[in-house]
Amino acid sequence: MSDEIKPIRKVTLGTGGPVVGVQGFGAMGISEFYGPTDAEAARDTLEAAVKAGVTLIDTADVYGSGANEEFLAPFVAAHRDEITLATKFAIERRADDPRFRGVRNDPAYIKAAVEGSLRRLGVEVIDLYYMHRRDPAVPFAESVGAMAELVREGKVRHLGLSEVTGAELREAHAVHPIAALQSEWSVFSRDVERSAVGAAAELGVAFVPYSPLGRGFLTGSFTNASTDLSGGDFRQWQPRFTGDNAKANAALLAPLREIAAAHDATTAQIALAWVQQRADVHGLTVVPIPGTRKRGRLLENAAATRIALTAAELALLEPIAAQVAGDRYPDMSSTSAAREA
Repeated sequence: MSDEIKPIRKVTLGTGGPVVGVQGFGAMGISEFYGPTDAEAARDTLEAAVKAGVTLIDTADVYGSGANEEFLAPFVAAHRDEITLATKFAIERRADDPRFRGVRNDPAYIKAAVEGSLRRLGVEVIDLYYMHRRDPAVPFAESVGAMAELVREGKVRHLGLSEVTGAELREAHAVHPIAALQSEWSVFSRDVERSAVGAAAELGVAFVPYSPLGRGFLTGSFTNASTDLSGGDFRQWQPRFTGDNAKANAALLAPLREIAAAHDATTAQIALAWVQQRADVHGLTVVPIPGTRKRGRLLENAAATRIALTAAELALLEPIAAQVAGDRYPDMSSTSAAREA
């Protein structure tokens, strides 16, 4: 594979949203969740992203408890006019209990959260600001209204939501235009197709799939959680990566390998090509955000935007999601799937 590629094509992120590369970059793994990081290699990967036209850079205040935003700050300063910067609020952590996760959507919290992100990122305005998770106890119009106020104040340019249902997306969009919906979507995970995808297409909202490689499972390199994953890797507790589930799910990769061989590609590239082609299937803009800390992987991922799968190949991949063993998370309560009617 060539070390350099021409920049990927661009798309508009939602009606009236920013113009970005058709594939983005998820920065979460730089700070935690997937084991130790080589900071210099991660910085080199970010530079490669810009050169490859991967301009939607995605982070959140919860990643590394703010450390991810701080790590990105020098890169953002060097490339402010070349990238679209996305971050998120809503998942609260406690300093005395790193594994605690709470969700807050109240206006006071939103106002404090954006100030923290602006400070850590070293910017005056955030291009795309997401509600990371929904708290059903807070009226949605109240939360989205607080987000809309940030746009009026010039602290945020565009609004996004993560893990919401189609009905929730419509409710939010009626309060203020939503540029992007970010939720898990891959060959392994298709619950968003129940209502969210259709609503996004109807409203002109872009879809930003996170974990389009199934947290690495779709790369084909995973075999056993106890031997393949380090002590700091959160996938050791993910249902799809453990025990009999892992064995059953590994067997589902056979069609990806077959198609990859036909395209002289990797299974990861085929999985990403499948996600990209959801745009044609559902009639909406799709910008997946695979994450990596390696320059070579970044270039491999970007090259997947140029792979077109045939109808027969798509048909081979169609049944996989229904056969996957295990949920996306040990606790699915904060996902859109848990709130589907």
